[in-house]
Amino acid sequence: MRIVWLIGGLLALGCGLIGVVLPLLPTVPFLLLATFCFARSSERLHNWLLSHGTFGPMIEDWNRNGAIRPSAKRAATLSILVVFCISLVFGVKTTVLVIQAVVLSAVLFFIWTRPNG
Repeated sequence: MRIVWLIGGLLALGCGLIGVVLPLLPTVPFLLLATFCFARSSERLHNWLLSHGTFGPMIEDWNRNGAIRPSAKRAATLSILVVFCISLVFGVKTTVLVIQAVVLSAVLFFIWTRPNG
């Protein structure tokens, strides 16, 4: 069973790393999932992720009190606005824009209602 948790953790970590550069793919939820999986499969990878200079503090903030740092909130907001503007520039159908606006607004609501880390 450890191998399943390890593979899940590696996949989640990969998605989280991709999310660093792709605006609509969230980073922290995938890192939290990777941490969860590594806690059940690899003490070394679990400790590495928790002590990582960039990702470790985000994970600790969330684990401690469900907090998101203000800089991460601003970065998420900016990337969401950029993605929506790109959709506008490319002339995406109105129906898709409405769905995108609703979903992205819900994401922003969630992000901005979390405590500051």
